[in-house]
Amino acid sequence: MSSEAQIQVLKTKVEALISAEPGFFLVDISIKPTNNIKIFIDGDEGVSIDKLVKYNRSLYKQLEEEAMFPNDDFSLEVSSPGLDEPLKLHRQYMKNVGRFVEVVLNDGSKIEGKLSGATETDLLVEEIKGKGKKMETVNHTISFDNIKTTKIQIKF
Repeated sequence: MSSEAQIQVLKTKVEALISAEPGFFLVDISIKPTNNIKIFIDGDEGVSIDKLVKYNRSLYKQLEEEAMFPNDDFSLEVSSPGLDEPLKLHRQYMKNVGRFVEVVLNDGSKIEGKLSGATETDLLVEEIKGKGKKMETVNHTISFDNIKTTKIQIKF
């Protein structure tokens, strides 16, 4: 079975597992050549570690029973995307409105500011330039097509 076919099977299984929790959603699935499977699940209000452990155990058991990987030669990680993972879905952008983000555009330039909203096609970022009396707020409307990555930034 090809890696893409395996990802589709896993996607179906994960969506069935989380279907009882409408606030949860599948973000990404990847399979490395060493059969290391990584599954990222997020939630509108976050996802508890207990839920992730439950999903991991259930999915692991299904994969073993169905012998999806010969000789049970696989590892499985089910987690929520950490701060080092870029935002991938519109739902993640909506969940993080009000937080600071770093947006890297396709041309390599960066915009840092507060995520003030997102439409189906655009991201709205409020950037503060300058300090003191020279401080000004610049509102950016960035097309999703022009975004390479968006990551959450922690400001102290």
